[in-house]
Amino acid sequence: MAETASTGGDLHLQSLTKQFGSFVAVDDLSLTIPQGSFFALLGPSGCGKTTTLRMVAGLEEPTAGRILIGADDITDTKPYRRPVNTVFQNYALFPHLDIFENVAFGLRRRGSKNVKQQVDDVLELIELGHLARRKPTQLSGGQQQRVALARAIVNHPSVLLLDEPLGALDLKLRRQMQLELKRIQTEVGLTFVHVTHDQEEAMTMADTIAVMNNGRIEQLGDPASLYENPVTTFVANFLGQSNLVRARVTSRSGEHLTVDVQGTTFTMPRARCTSESDDIWMGVRPEKIQVNATAAGANTILGTVTDTSYIGVSTQYLVQLGFGQELTVVRQNDGAPILRPGQEVYLSWEPAHTFGLDARQDAKAGVEREEGELVPAGDAS
Repeated sequence: MAETASTGGDLHLQSLTKQFGSFVAVDDLSLTIPQGSFFALLGPSGCGKTTTLRMVAGLEEPTAGRILIGADDITDTKPYRRPVNTVFQNYALFPHLDIFENVAFGLRRRGSKNVKQQVDDVLELIELGHLARRKPTQLSGGQQQRVALARAIVNHPSVLLLDEPLGALDLKLRRQMQLELKRIQTEVGLTFVHVTHDQEEAMTMADTIAVMNNGRIEQLGDPASLYENPVTTFVANFLGQSNLVRARVTSRSGEHLTVDVQGTTFTMPRARCTSESDDIWMGVRPEKIQVNATAAGANTILGTVTDTSYIGVSTQYLVQLGFGQELTVVRQNDGAPILRPGQEVYLSWEPAHTFGLDARQDAKAGVEREEGELVPAGDAS
């Protein structure tokens, strides 16, 4: 096999489209991923993120569009000639080879020089040098995943693709590996493109996240911007939880909006409303809401606790408002008494923590059912 050409630069996806028959998996997607960044493609099953990754890897042929790394067009380049490596969820290690030889495999096939030094260096990076002569079956799941990562990194790709790499690990180990992956990416400085449906995973590791839905990007930005300023109901619901309440804009004065919700007045920053219509969804995150025994400050409304869920570091409440809608409230357990169903409380939050979205969008878009399925568009059940 010929040595892979060394290329570098930003990864450019230009009007990328992939159809399977009449089904459009990726729909005219254009995106630039900066060189050396940790980038996440986040979305539910079937949103097109894995198909996008497979096109970059050369495992799927685009129906239309181009893929470039720097100035080099790799759209029609064979997979093994692309400066790209992929790490999969199932590790794909060779069980008959020890860890050293698993990592060295690609280097030996290409006839690389100084194989031992390169493998030793990357095993030191993943902190598994002391296990170099063990077989994969003698390692834990997290250790095997690190070996799969080392095997990809040692080839010095311009872009490293990670396809749900932590999906097979248990929760505690997955969280440890999130930090480990970020550390390794920072040290090696490679471009990581990480595909995941796990919001926490994407927000923990990525510099930039593209939230995908139905083959398109709903919103692109850093984790804090996406969470604090969602521009669609899908992003508001899929990236964390949001309370969305139907509201009507009654005044646009300077930098603020005044809205009416069933006779109660609320204010919000004008810059945090993505709709010019008077009919909007007023949104607030559950952890931004304060619970008080008496009315306090702006954006205050009376409600009744209907459910209490103690979850250790915090307690989650459902509070029913006078017109029937329930809001989710998350309060840190700081010693305050736990509220019980039936108690009347006042909910309040800072105007700056309020956002507004187009009321024509489905308020349930992006909401996950208990089994992990997304609520279909238009299904409010």
